[in-house]
Amino acid sequence: MHRWTVLIAAHASAATLALLLGAVVIRMPRKGSPVHRRVGKVWFAAMYFTALSSFGIKELTPGHFSWIHGLSLWTLVSLTIALWAARTGRRQQHQAWVIGSYCGLLGAGMAAMAFPVRLAPQLLVHRPLVFAAAVVAIAGVTWAVVQLAKRPHRKLSDGGVAIATAASDRFAA
Repeated sequence: MHRWTVLIAAHASAATLALLLGAVVIRMPRKGSPVHRRVGKVWFAAMYFTALSSFGIKELTPGHFSWIHGLSLWTLVSLTIALWAARTGRRQQHQAWVIGSYCGLLGAGMAAMAFPVRLAPQLLVHRPLVFAAAVVAIAGVTWAVVQLAKRPHRKLSDGGVAIATAASDRFAA
């Protein structure tokens, strides 16, 4: 069995966060709303990190890239097209590329869990409390991202945007 590294743990955590956030965004009733956009930005960041970090993981073919890295490259292309489509008002294309990317993430997650020799299923079998704690922690991060995205924003005098929080309101007084 291979060992967990910081990179592999960060990769798996980002992928799990993207999986959970993607489910939240898909279930949102209003696409294009400020909350959809805010949560979507975090989802894109998690997806980009997941795809990019995979290039540092070469456990399947030690020292070399594998076919999985080709899928990571495709993910980077599809995410970039999805962002371009959103920024240029092409909603249907944006939706199609995002759903395709999310389905790829689901497939990768199933593949990561389906093979008993992989790290995630080994962790689940041999250290189920650690596995559960990691999933609960990432679910907590997902919840926090959604709650922060729901907070009202206010315009600053210089045209920027700030999240209105109780702490910043106290300092402004």
